[in-house]
Amino acid sequence: MSNLPNILHLHSHDTGRYVQPYGHPVPTPHLQRFAEEGVLFRQAFCASPTCSPSRAALLTGQWPHVCGMHGLANPPWSYALHDVTHLLPHVLAKAGYESVIGGVQHVTPKATVHQQGFTVHLNDRNVGEDLPDLHTRAGDYIAQAAKGGKPWFMSVGFDQTHRDNKQGDPTTGAGFSQPDPYDLADLDSRYTLPPPLYPDTPETRRDMASFKEGARRLDARIGHVLSKLDTAGVAENTLVIVTTDHGIAWPGMKCNLSDHGLGVMLMMRGPGGFDGGQALDAMVSHLDIFPTLVELLGLPKPDWLAGVSLLPLVRGDVADVRDHLFAEQGWHEKSEAQRAVRTRRYKYIRRLDPIGPKAANCDEGPTKNLLQPLGWFDRDLGTELLFDLYFDPQEACNRVSDPAYREILADLRTRLDGWMHETNDAFLAGTAVPPPGLA
Repeated sequence: MSNLPNILHLHSHDTGRYVQPYGHPVPTPHLQRFAEEGVLFRQAFCASPTCSPSRAALLTGQWPHVCGMHGLANPPWSYALHDVTHLLPHVLAKAGYESVIGGVQHVTPKATVHQQGFTVHLNDRNVGEDLPDLHTRAGDYIAQAAKGGKPWFMSVGFDQTHRDNKQGDPTTGAGFSQPDPYDLADLDSRYTLPPPLYPDTPETRRDMASFKEGARRLDARIGHVLSKLDTAGVAENTLVIVTTDHGIAWPGMKCNLSDHGLGVMLMMRGPGGFDGGQALDAMVSHLDIFPTLVELLGLPKPDWLAGVSLLPLVRGDVADVRDHLFAEQGWHEKSEAQRAVRTRRYKYIRRLDPIGPKAANCDEGPTKNLLQPLGWFDRDLGTELLFDLYFDPQEACNRVSDPAYREILADLRTRLDGWMHETNDAFLAGTAVPPPGLA
C-alpha cells in the first residue's frame, strides 16, 4: 500500500460560483457540506472563460496561449496542446499513480483521449462525454480501488450545468442537464431571482429556475461520489478537488473576462491542511492546483508550471500567494481575443475588437433571446477597459478615461505588457491564433 493520497478531481461545465457555499440561493447541500469540511476559495479564477483553454490550463499548469490551447479542442476548431506530456496524469504516472478518466474532458479530441496519460476509462463508449450513470461508475471504481493497489488520480467531468440544446426545443438552450433531463414545465420560477446583470423578467426567472435544477442534479451526483469515499474508508487519504471550468453560460459571463466569466467555485478537502471549513479570501488561480499537488506529493516541480502552491495559504503561513493574476480569451465559436490583469481592487482588459460581447460566443438560451434584439451584443465596449471592483463589482463603468485612475491604468498596462512579452503572446502583434481546423 502506498502512503501517497488518492486525488479525486470533480468538475462541472459552466457553473461559475452559482452554488450554495458561495452564498447564492442555489441549493446544493452536498457541496455545502463538503465546503464546511474542507477549504473554500472565495476568490478563485480560471485562466480562460472557455471550455478547452480553461481545462488545459488547469491540467498543464500553463497559460492557454503557452500550452497551445487558444480555443476549443473539438472539431471544427481543433486546437491542440504543444506537448501532451505536460498534462498532470503523465507527471503522476512517474510517481506510481493510476489515472482514471470519466465523462467530459474537452482537452483533446475524443479519439485521442488515450494520449492524455489516463490508463483507466470509465466510459466504455462515448469517450469524453457525460453519461447518466457516470457518478455510479466513479463510485464503483472507488470501491474496487480501496481493496488495494496503486494510489489513483480520477478526473470525473459532469456536463451539468452546461446549457442543453438537446432538451426540449433545440433552439432554446433552456435546459441545464443533458445526461439527466427534466421537464421544464414542472419548474416553479415564481420565487427565483436572476443574476444581477439582468432584468428581473419572467424570461430570466424561468432561465434561472432551470439553472438551479441543473445545479441540484449536479450536486446530487457529486454527493453520490463523495459518499463512496466514506463507505470505502478512503476519504481521509483522498484529496478532493471540486471546481468548474468557468462562469455560467449567460450573456456577458462565459467567454468574457469579467469576474462573472472568470470566477469559479474551487473547494478542496483532504490531506495537507485542506480541512476545517476554511473560507479563504486570497486570490487563487486554476494554475495553482498543479503546483499544489506537486508540493503535497513531494514531486520534482516541472519547469513549465506558471502557478504557485496553495499549501502555505491553507496552512496559515501566508495571507496571500499573489497580488495579481492574468486571464485570456481567444476563440470560442469565433474570435474575441482579449487579455486581462486583475488585482484585488482593479481589473484591466484589452480587446482587439471593441464591439461585443460576441453573440456567437454566447450559448443559446432564454436570456440571450431576450437581450439580443435590444442590442446587448452590438455595443462599442472600447479596446481598453478599467474597472474599480470595489466601487463597481458588476464591471459596468469603464474608468479608462478617468484622470483619477491614470496611475492605476499605467501600472496595469505595464503588468499586462510584461506578462505578454514574457510568454511570447501573439496578442502583442494584434492577432488571435486562428483555429487549425478552420484554416
